[in-house]
Amino acid sequence: MPHPSYSAPVASGPIDARLSLPGSKSLTNRELVLAALADGPSLLRRPLRARDTELMVEALRALGAGIEDVEGDGDFGADWRVVPLPRESRGAATLDVGLAGTVMRFVPPVAALAGGATVFDGDAAARRRPMSTMTNAIRALGVEVDGDALPFTVHGARSVRGGELTIDASSSSQFVSGLLLAAPRFAEGLVLRHEGERLPSLPHIEMTIACLAARGVAVTSPDEGVWIVPPGRIGALDVEIEPDLSNAAPFLAAALVAGGRVVIAGWPGRTTQVGAHLPRLFEAFGGRSRLADGALSVDGGDGVLGGARLEPVDLDLGEAGELAPTLVALAAFASGPSRFTGIGHLRGHETDRLAALVADLARIGVRAQELADGIVVTPGAMHGGRWGAYEDHRMATSGALIGLAVPGVEVDDIGSTAKTLPEFRELWERMLA
Repeated sequence: MPHPSYSAPVASGPIDARLSLPGSKSLTNRELVLAALADGPSLLRRPLRARDTELMVEALRALGAGIEDVEGDGDFGADWRVVPLPRESRGAATLDVGLAGTVMRFVPPVAALAGGATVFDGDAAARRRPMSTMTNAIRALGVEVDGDALPFTVHGARSVRGGELTIDASSSSQFVSGLLLAAPRFAEGLVLRHEGERLPSLPHIEMTIACLAARGVAVTSPDEGVWIVPPGRIGALDVEIEPDLSNAAPFLAAALVAGGRVVIAGWPGRTTQVGAHLPRLFEAFGGRSRLADGALSVDGGDGVLGGARLEPVDLDLGEAGELAPTLVALAAFASGPSRFTGIGHLRGHETDRLAALVADLARIGVRAQELADGIVVTPGAMHGGRWGAYEDHRMATSGALIGLAVPGVEVDDIGSTAKTLPEFRELWERMLA
């Protein structure tokens, strides 16, 4: 069923906005998994409540975890109290992973520990996402799995041997994180090795290791692409979730397009989120950023609307691939061609993001070309047109960003932002008010 299109609002002048954003999807879903495997109840304060995290909650509930709303002090809904999975066996379950990579890749090792047959399925687009690395890994750990792509079934064994395991995680670091999160519960722990041409999104693996460390699990990495997780308990924890810094990207980028300044409150001084790269990335385009008093501000000066041209860039985004759609959208306004590399793995995200960006930019007058591991953007005379979201939240927000300075951009499914930021449209329009 077609979605109503969203006429991206054009900025009327420079922006002066201060916004707060809900919690990080990456952190929320990692903490939910760890809380479900912990040795006592945990409390997640200020979690993200969006489609991806609600799917994680429902999946863990189906496996036997208790997750209930408790009153919190945040602006975006209640906190979550998590009671771990029961030790006794359970019956069969069917899980809907939607289009959430964290659910489809973090939960199978949990299902292996939960006992019973667990069927995983999701959106039509999810069936195209790479999964065989995880299904083969679980088989190698001694657990029966039927299928190598959605839908597939994990026949939980209650006890997973663990030991040494080699995988190729070139298509997604989520395979590494999913195995590390469950590894303390394996009888022998885990010695995990990655063998492949690349390992994208290393900060997400560092985030996983930091979450484990906070719960008393010391992961060591004696060599590049090798992680050792000892067997043992996963501690219960009362944890506050940081704001989602990747979701901040289009809002902060808006300052470079419309001019003026955007401030995101609650920005951590230290973080493992890939959004930590945003200040230097925006500065490469000619923006100015400042982190002070728990807030990050980006100043775009006159902005594109005020006659400024952004600097062309040549960026390796191997550690920050999820920021690529926002940065590619900015490159459409640059004074010359820009090149982004290290992001070939984006072909396996919610959609093939490289192909989607090339197609969308072409429809509004910008030439872009795929590389084996990236994309080149050559600015042109932009005009309005349809911007496809492809069921991908980051594609949708990139269309809204371009629409700030290009009248007539119609995003075909702004509702796809509910995946990680249901409040996107409200916050975007508040920023422009």
